[in-house]
Amino acid sequence: MTKVKWSVPTILALLATLVAVPPATARDDGPIKDPIPDDPAPAGLGLVVEEVAQLPKSTPTPADLVTDPRLKRHNRINYVSEVPDGSGRLAVPDLNGRMYLLDKKTREPKTYLDVGATFAPDFFSAQGLGQGFGFVTFHPDYRRNGKFYTVHVEAGEALKTKKPDLTPQPRTAYHGIVNEWTAADPSADAFEGTRRELLRIGFSGRIHGIQQIDFNPNAERGSADYGKLYVTVGDGGNGNVGDNGGDPQNLAVPQGKILRIDPAGNDSANGEYGIPADNPFAGQAGKVGEIYAYGMRDPHRFSWDTKGSKRMFLAHIGEHAIESIHQISPGSNLGWSEREGAFRFDKNDRCYLYPLPADDAKYGYEYPVAAYDHDRPPGHSCTSDSGHAISGGYVYRGGKLPALRGKYVFTDIVDGRLLYTEEREMRRDPAGKKRAQIYQLTAYDTAGNPVTMKQLAGDNRVDLRIGQDAKGEPYLIAKANGKIWKVVGTRAFADCKTSPVRVNGAAKAGDWAPVTPSKWRFENGQVVLAEAGEARPGPRRPFEYAVLRKGPELGSSRIRAEVRLDTPVEVTNRDVIIVFGYKSDTEYYYAHLSTDNTIYPHNGIFAVNNADRLRIDGQWNGNREMPAGAPPAVTDAKWHDVEVRHCADTGEIGVYVDGSAKPLMTAVDRTFTSGRVGFGSFDNIGRLRDLTVTGTRAS
Repeated sequence: MTKVKWSVPTILALLATLVAVPPATARDDGPIKDPIPDDPAPAGLGLVVEEVAQLPKSTPTPADLVTDPRLKRHNRINYVSEVPDGSGRLAVPDLNGRMYLLDKKTREPKTYLDVGATFAPDFFSAQGLGQGFGFVTFHPDYRRNGKFYTVHVEAGEALKTKKPDLTPQPRTAYHGIVNEWTAADPSADAFEGTRRELLRIGFSGRIHGIQQIDFNPNAERGSADYGKLYVTVGDGGNGNVGDNGGDPQNLAVPQGKILRIDPAGNDSANGEYGIPADNPFAGQAGKVGEIYAYGMRDPHRFSWDTKGSKRMFLAHIGEHAIESIHQISPGSNLGWSEREGAFRFDKNDRCYLYPLPADDAKYGYEYPVAAYDHDRPPGHSCTSDSGHAISGGYVYRGGKLPALRGKYVFTDIVDGRLLYTEEREMRRDPAGKKRAQIYQLTAYDTAGNPVTMKQLAGDNRVDLRIGQDAKGEPYLIAKANGKIWKVVGTRAFADCKTSPVRVNGAAKAGDWAPVTPSKWRFENGQVVLAEAGEARPGPRRPFEYAVLRKGPELGSSRIRAEVRLDTPVEVTNRDVIIVFGYKSDTEYYYAHLSTDNTIYPHNGIFAVNNADRLRIDGQWNGNREMPAGAPPAVTDAKWHDVEVRHCADTGEIGVYVDGSAKPLMTAVDRTFTSGRVGFGSFDNIGRLRDLTVTGTRAS
């Protein structure tokens, strides 16, 4: 690798770019290219998942109208919950029309109710990612009253013969309907009983309709919130354009809101439900009394923490860049479409977000308690599918996974990432600057092998969502192959056996084999690279390093040491490296520890395999405009603790800095399953001390 040579024109051009596109903390009107630089960090923790079911294949209705390839999945299951009757049965709705119940023991799916057939031919699931039979929830007293509630979409003749209950959007093309069903026998395996329509809402667009309906599990019988149904209503895809672009901020219409209704009441306009008197806008002229919170684009999933503060959290899918989690209270205004996350949204700019105005506090918007951004990959335009969309989850309060307790666990629908943030860190900041850190979890099969949800789903578009049973134990579901997995355990990342071999005290010249011996000193218990290396023929790789000769060649290994950069801090792009899995001068891994994380060759985990070094860590974002990796590993000339863990069997590699329990960088790669350890740099100088290497002897 050769350091970049900066010409005066290049420097001036870079400065101009930085002036034109300020960081998110800048207080001016320029667009922001990377709104949230601190992307999800590796958690050092994984979920062990076990496949429990695969649901039947299905197709959208009407089939001849399907043009979007994202609708052509194995099926379109999008939620899983447990029937609250003690039977242990799981309920799974398929957007294409059927509601399945899964037996507690066999997990064999059986059709309980065909919603699509019930409302045919008006039932519609052929266009729009959320259209069809979207959700099912059960009354908290279901065991006795047999009541449950569904959401579905209608088009066709329904648009002529049926009228929305609340103000519809102009040029209404779809209806979202909430129905109440009463089962004659709540324990039966197939539905028999009655139904009635509670609420019908009109949308002009095919996206962002009614997403979730649910009851507050914390509400006790007799309390004001017991039996109240919460309904998330999207903006119909028109929150930022068209003549109804202000719907999410307009309290006279239901779109872009969370509604709260009483299915047992009758004082609504249609007489089919009640409007709770404690709703924030109940009884106010010109305002929809059903509104509980507002200012939303696509309020996808919500839940309540069942312990502690028992707060309500909502996962909100953004437009340009921001996937966010919000704490919801009566009257909360999330700001859409004036705000996306904690940034100003400009309806005339289809690419970028902007800093908040100086007088932002007067608007009273409530900003995310946690969020991440898209980091558009190369080749993606501002308006194309970025491959990111949040699906809300739950604060884990179950009993079988102690490592998850107190964590809000959720997923990214599209790319299948498993994520969490700490509930105790999820706190509102009126200025929108402070957010809880989000961490990315690894997935493992029951044999202990690291896997991705893309691999388990067999598709790069996973369509992943998370649910839970009555005990709070999590399940994962994917439309890509229609499978359901239960989370049956947790596992620390790169937690493999690294014994019985132990090597330490290696600070003598005879313990090491440098590329260029004259550039090295071995003194005072330190291994010192005293003179910068130079590029050598062959593939691009570290210029200068020394390989540890003491001890045997290792399989799995754990390397602990203190390292220091001796190149002056005024010099940018300084680095040292830790070598492992070393087989030859053109075959090895190395961890690059740098002050810079914005260019591909720096601050990452790399493999040299008889070709130019290849970055293998999962922290490089690939953003074509604002590339970045993990936070810089070292930024000064002080000594820093470094630990590198390499599990030869699974390919897991973790790099830990300064005693952190969470890895700074992670990778999974099986190129080299054994080798030696080393230390060096590209063209900087530095030193190592207190080296301890443990591992298994290479077979």
